Amino acid sequence: MKTAKIGDAVKVHYTGKLNDDQIFDSSEGKNPLEFTIGQNQVLKKFEDSVEGLSIGEETKIFIPAAEAYGDRQENLIVKLPKDRLPETLTPEIGMRLQTQTADGNVMVVKITEIAYDDITIDANHELAGQDLHFDIKLVEIV
Repeated sequence: MKTAKIGDAVKVHYTGKLNDDQIFDSSEGKNPLEFTIGQNQVLKKFEDSVEGLSIGEETKIFIPAAEAYGDRQENLIVKLPKDRLPETLTPEIGMRLQTQTADGNVMVVKITEIAYDDITIDANHELAGQDLHFDIKLVEIV
């Protein structure tokens, strides 16, 4: 039976959970996730867990925060004066904004607090500081 190997494009169904069993993402009821093994398109441990699976085979994996999206970094939480925002923008808690770093990279930040003169933005990934658990099923080797 054929197994998935580096260089193969694969399709998987998955459910991602946190330590408290809260589901943070799932492909159930949607199209399966497609990626190529060895191309760093998904988390390394996720990718590695699919290598060697046969179609229909399932696996469960644990990815500690340090190997997923890292620990939360307090230096990525910043207060900004509201006057630095575009005049047409009405900030709301939870709103995501794109900004450009000094080196030209685009980063997504989330508004976490709104005060009279400033807002607080958080550039940490939503899952930073979280251990991740995945149930994965290989559905196709393309």
